[in-house]
Amino acid sequence: MSQSAIVNIDIKDKLPRVASGKVRDLYAIDDDTLLFVASDRISAYDVIMENGIPGKGALLTSMSTYWFNYLPKQVPGLQTHFLSSTLPSALSSQPELQDRSMQVRRLRIIPIESIIRGYITGSGWSEYRKSGTVNGIAMPEGLIEGQKLPTPLWTPSTKAELGGKDENISPEKARELIGDAKVAAKVEELSLAIYSAAAARAEAVGIVLADTKFEFGLDAQDNVILVDEVLTPDSSRFWPKDTWEANLGGQQPSFDKQFLRDWLTANGLKGKEGVTVPDDIVAKTAEKYREAYEKLTST
Repeated sequence: MSQSAIVNIDIKDKLPRVASGKVRDLYAIDDDTLLFVASDRISAYDVIMENGIPGKGALLTSMSTYWFNYLPKQVPGLQTHFLSSTLPSALSSQPELQDRSMQVRRLRIIPIESIIRGYITGSGWSEYRKSGTVNGIAMPEGLIEGQKLPTPLWTPSTKAELGGKDENISPEKARELIGDAKVAAKVEELSLAIYSAAAARAEAVGIVLADTKFEFGLDAQDNVILVDEVLTPDSSRFWPKDTWEANLGGQQPSFDKQFLRDWLTANGLKGKEGVTVPDDIVAKTAEKYREAYEKLTST
């Protein structure tokens, strides 16, 4: 990884900027094509840290590219927004953006985050302890933290604007927000199928895919298309398979940003703005991301 983190990307003098997210900046190449540029920014609990993780944007881009190529071979009918990992000619003089950029199809974005939970943890576990439900879905009694669910659950959330908080919602509420029953059903169907394929791949290399977030868009024919990043440590919980069962009922070791979340919580910084992450936490978080990438993309 490079020695310094790239947290600010500004190329609007060469391409018009369409949007900025917690990690990615989106630019218009033409009417049909966007450039996704992944910075090294990192967020936790919906707050962006002041400093980033060196090399993170390039790693996330490479990981998403791997999945965009892998998943359509595993999930019949799956379409993605991914076009290429090449830079447009307007940016030929900025090779430092090469490894962190993707050209993608420009689509209408469906206004929810499509989350699949295969194991009970995080906000799902918090809700279950209070009410016996996850996203309003009644669950069996006696589950323990980290346990594998009887079947993976579609547990969507709202898609907040930058600086806002995503909120877990029921599947019924998600269908209402999507506004089209067929589209909502396809989002749920594809999300579960992608999770199943990815979980099998992860298990084969010694990783438990506890949960993950997908986003989808619609093309001109209203086909549901997988967009954004996919199955990265930013959008997923990855646990070591060999220690999962021994850690039931407690916090699992992870290959994702749970390490950062734990540090924030332990230091009373959960949800706080203006946090600078210490060098040792940056290094350990980068190490976890790299380990997940190397395991999942190995042949």
